[in-house]
Amino acid sequence: MSDSTPGAVTMRRDGRIAVITVENEAKKNAYTPEMMEQLSDHLTSFEEDDELWAAVFCSAGQDTTAGLDMPKFFGPNATAKPRDPAKVDPFGLGRQCTKPVIAVVQGLTFTVGIEMMLAADIVVAADTAVFQQLESKRGIAPIGGAHFRYLTRTGWGNAMYHLFLCDRFDAQEALRLGFVQEVVPFGRQIDRAIELAREICTNAPLGIRATKVGARAFLEAAEQAAVDQIPTIRETVMSSEDCKEGIQSFIERRDAVFQGR
Repeated sequence: MSDSTPGAVTMRRDGRIAVITVENEAKKNAYTPEMMEQLSDHLTSFEEDDELWAAVFCSAGQDTTAGLDMPKFFGPNATAKPRDPAKVDPFGLGRQCTKPVIAVVQGLTFTVGIEMMLAADIVVAADTAVFQQLESKRGIAPIGGAHFRYLTRTGWGNAMYHLFLCDRFDAQEALRLGFVQEVVPFGRQIDRAIELAREICTNAPLGIRATKVGARAFLEAAEQAAVDQIPTIRETVMSSEDCKEGIQSFIERRDAVFQGR
């Protein structure tokens, strides 16, 4: 995909499996609002198709994603629109898939890439994967679920360590934290996820689905309380001078200088 070709999210069928692929390699698979809408559409199609029993959510090329194409989501030239609540939310903050979703990550896996990965059920990582929740380095805050899914995966201390430092960590650290379930050599990650999906599909689909729905019920009350905090988080940071500085520094490719206001 060339620099002038808009990114896209595609879906193909592999038997009972939906393989959903992010394709924007020229921009390190950065998401535009249009790509996010396409992803939501594909997840909804998967959820509503009784012939599909599991999904693999992956990215083309060397990287999972460098994150959002920020000027298209925030600022005067933003093209992002409110998400349709009737569709599956890729961040799992609204409507969720009730069937198994296996996420695949490799190379740069930043910000929303981590949040959507943690909204899946199982994660297969290539040994090249590096992770960073760096929103606060850009004057904003995670609003796609990191503030509570880090906690459910790895506990308060580990969660705050990485959320406060906004540091990079590798695939082995992600495995230790419980963010990913397998680490495989780069080039094997998508095949391994499809292998796992095929094995899942040998089991009774209604039983698997009921298992996920039941497990989700255990988490939902606490998660909903955290989701309800997102408007407050957004209001606190999105209109701040630090947010404007973070976006401008991103555009100008320089370090941000924050003032705490």
